Parts: sequence; structure tokens; C-alpha cells
Amino acid sequence: MAAVAAVFLLAGCGDKEPPASSAPLFASASAAAPSSAAAPPPSSAPAPTSAAPVAIPAGVTAGIVIYDRQTKSYVLQQKGAWRFRSASLVKLLIALDYFWNKGPSYSVPPADQPNLQVMLRSSDDAAATGLWKANGQRDIVTRMVQRLGLQDTAPPPVSQPGYWGYTAVSAADLVRVYQYILDKAPAPVRTFIMGNLHQTTKCGTDHYDQSFGIPSVFKAPRAAKQGWSGFGDDPATPCVANAAYSLENAALAPNNPDMMGEVLHTTGTVGENDRYIVAVLSVHPDGSQFSKAAANLTKIVKALPLPASLKL
Repeated sequence: MAAVAAVFLLAGCGDKEPPASSAPLFASASAAAPSSAAAPPPSSAPAPTSAAPVAIPAGVTAGIVIYDRQTKSYVLQQKGAWRFRSASLVKLLIALDYFWNKGPSYSVPPADQPNLQVMLRSSDDAAATGLWKANGQRDIVTRMVQRLGLQDTAPPPVSQPGYWGYTAVSAADLVRVYQYILDKAPAPVRTFIMGNLHQTTKCGTDHYDQSFGIPSVFKAPRAAKQGWSGFGDDPATPCVANAAYSLENAALAPNNPDMMGEVLHTTGTVGENDRYIVAVLSVHPDGSQFSKAAANLTKIVKALPLPASLKL
């Protein structure tokens, strides 16, 4: 691990402690229709009954899990327990930990609302770092692993407590996180988090285009929390908000996160009442360009065995 620590020069969403900055204000998350804690009602979209493995582009390692909340069954589990560094997916745990002891109202003080909202909608790193430092850093992950019964998730290295993006996660655990949010979390927590994820922005605050994967493949209603890491501080093509919206890496140690390759993740829900929980995590060969990685990940998502009526 000491050798791996030397490559922490990578940059991107969740790779380093960003400088403090003022987060832009957003409208209340209540503008989005809240998700129901109960299992969704019957849908006209047919539920897949079986699924063959999805083809993965050469050089890419991907973990995929799809869960159908209506039938209470898994549509696909492919390398679901494989560990990846989380990049910004850990922001879901940061948000849940923030809310944990704020019952019974779970209200968000006006001073905290902008940071939570921009962190969830636009993957703002400065907002995440502020919450991470204020609430115990690595202890956040340790607490949430215990609370949610996560199986593959672990805090970042002890030597790098501020690098929240180096939390280890798996696609299976991300599905467990969404299952908790949708079916067990207190209603105000569910409404706030899912309301913001349903209003995810095209551009992250670091000017990377976060519309790859789920937002590029599926129709509304959908929710998404994206993650990217290792592509540099500034994208080659900065995102414009009004723009139009398997050979695997054998060098990896068994189930240890790859700390060198570029990671790109898309997670969230698809369909009415957040029917399908989708988690697709991926690591790409070191040196990969963001545009190529995003195209490969979106290709994987397009091939997911979900009803064509849900796709764009």
C-alpha cells in the first residue's frame, strides 16, 4: 500500500482535498417528487427474468448490480463484490451520516443546505470535504459500514484520512445504500437525498460533464450519483450546462481497489417510483482520457438488461 500511496497525485472528483470555495445556492430539493418508502406499485414495464453477462470493453474492469424493487429480485449481478475506489460515490455515505442523529425532524439548517445540495447534485468536492472534516473523516465510513451492513466498503488509507475518494466500495454495496435510502431511511432523509439526485446537473462544479451512464441512457424519472477520478483538475473539454444533454485488468490484486487507473462510476435509479436500482462501477487503464472512459461506460449502461421503454 505504501507504493500505491505514491500515486495520490491523480486528480479529479474525490482524489484530493480541494481548496475551500463557496458553493452555489440551489432551490429546495422538495421540487422533485419524493420517492416512496414502500415497494413501488405495478409498472407497465416488464421485469427481466434473467440476464446474461454484459460485455465489457477491453482493458476495463466493471462491477454491475441491478435490483428490481418491484419484484424484490436482482436483475443482474456481475462482479458485484469487486472493490473500486469510490471517487464521489462516498458522498452518499457522507450525506447519510450527516442526517443520522438529527431525528425526529431531520431538518437541515439553512447554512448546511447549499453544501449538501451542491454535493449531491453537482458532486462538489469542497462541500464534501467540509462535511468530511467536520464529522470525523474516516470514522464516517466506519460508522456507515456498521449501520447499513455494508460488506465490501472500507475507509481510505490511514495515511490519507482526508482523501475521501479513496474509500473502497462495490456495486453490491452501492445497491445496499440505495435500498436503505429508499426503503428504510426516515422520510425526510429519503426525500432530501433522492430529491437532489433526481435533479442531478449536467455539469459537475469541477467542469466535468457528469451526464455519462444513467443520465445519457435512461428517460426521466431517473436519479443519479456519479463518480470520476484520475482525469486531472481540468477537463480537456469543459462541460457546458446547456449542451445537448471482456478483457479485464489482470494487474489488480484480488479485490483491492485499483489506485492507479482512472475510475468512472454511474449509480442511481431508473423508472417510476425508483423501481430499478442501478450501480455500474468501472476502472480504466491508467492514462485513459475522460471522453473515452465516459463513452465506454455509457456503452456498458446501454447494454444493461432493462426494458427498452425506459431508455432514450
